[in-house]
Amino acid sequence: MADQETTSAGIRERIKAVIIESLGLEGMTPEMIADDAPLFGDGLGLDSVDALELLVVLEKDFGVQIDNQEIDPEVFASVASLERFIRELQDRD
Repeated sequence: MADQETTSAGIRERIKAVIIESLGLEGMTPEMIADDAPLFGDGLGLDSVDALELLVVLEKDFGVQIDNQEIDPEVFASVASLERFIRELQDRD
C-alpha cells in the first residue's frame, strides 16, 4: 500500500499545504484549493516571485531537482499539473 505522500491525492494535498504555508495565504485551507483551479491570474493570484518561492520549497519537500529548462508555464497551471510534473521527476530518479 502506497503511503499518502506518494499517491496522486497525497501529493496534491501536500502541494496545497506547501502553497498555503510557503506563500503565507492566511485563512486558506487545502480544501479551499481545487485541483484544477488556476494558480495564477484569476485563480489564487500567484505571480512569478511566488512561482520561484514555490519551486524552491517543492524541490526541498519532494526531494526533486528542477532544471530551468523544465520550467514551463503549463506546469504551474494548477495543483493537478504540478502533481503530474513532480511525479514525472520522482519517476525519473
